[in-house]
Amino acid sequence: MSRNFVVFWLIVLMIALSGAVNVRSQSLSSFDFLRLAPSAQAAALGGTLLTSTSSQASAMFYNPALLDKKADGALSISWLNHLSDLQAGTVTYSRDLGVLGMAAVGTRFIYWGRIPRSDQYGESSSSFSSGNIALTAGLSRSWLPQLRYGANLHIAYTSIAEFNALAVAIDAGIVYYIPEQEFTLSAGASNIGVTLSSLGQTRDEVPLDLRIAVSKQLRYIPVLVGLTLNNLQNVHQITSVDKGFRHAIFSLEFRAIPVFHLRLGYNHRKRNLKSDQRLDLAGTAVGFGLRIRRFHLDYSFSSWSFAGLHQFTVMTHFNRRDQ
Repeated sequence: MSRNFVVFWLIVLMIALSGAVNVRSQSLSSFDFLRLAPSAQAAALGGTLLTSTSSQASAMFYNPALLDKKADGALSISWLNHLSDLQAGTVTYSRDLGVLGMAAVGTRFIYWGRIPRSDQYGESSSSFSSGNIALTAGLSRSWLPQLRYGANLHIAYTSIAEFNALAVAIDAGIVYYIPEQEFTLSAGASNIGVTLSSLGQTRDEVPLDLRIAVSKQLRYIPVLVGLTLNNLQNVHQITSVDKGFRHAIFSLEFRAIPVFHLRLGYNHRKRNLKSDQRLDLAGTAVGFGLRIRRFHLDYSFSSWSFAGLHQFTVMTHFNRRDQ
């Protein structure tokens, strides 16, 4: 049996099983913060990753199979300056466990600041705080020379004043890579979960995301091009070309200099944020990656209709000398 045949049916089986868990449309939920880009590298590419493997442990949030030995001892810290007083961040660490595979742990959080509390007459009497946090543990292993697979376990918690919500979810992913062609095909199912408690009487849903990504480095130009199809559990709702493009992310990464990469991404779903009053670039993201000795710095700017989001990620390895 050929390897290509095995990989093809693994992808089909995983998507089919994951789709059977939840095929209904997603609504607003207390756990939608799990959709935020956990790293500047991914945010600059429109909310995805294109490489076959990654040296950053935060890659596990997109596909746990992306972790390999390059991420051994990697500590990654990401900070997002969101709208208003919202502050969001991600901290991850990964380690090579030998025959067990590559393991990683991480946390994602959002702090909403102090929010005024008002009575039924609109008069402010006090304030309360709100926040979200998710704890994650993941493991990735190689199966065939060109194939990796992995899984994550998440515990997500949301609180608003005296109310709180709790959920448990898992991810699963595979990555197939042909190094001589710089070709990568990956598939993943994120946030297959169950809600243990909700903020109100309406049950919160965990934001399931089924995605397939393909990337290829051009033959004569140092540019990596990629296409990611996400939220595939809702493809049955596509009734127009515009709705179809909302499931697509287009990405480019310029790699002319090994220590400096430029990135560009377009996520059509985020065009919903555009203003009808003027021309804007909602849905577009740009950024760069810079390597300085032992440190890797990534930056991204994601355009919104009336503002922009700045995200920074700093990563280093604790057990390497040759950075």
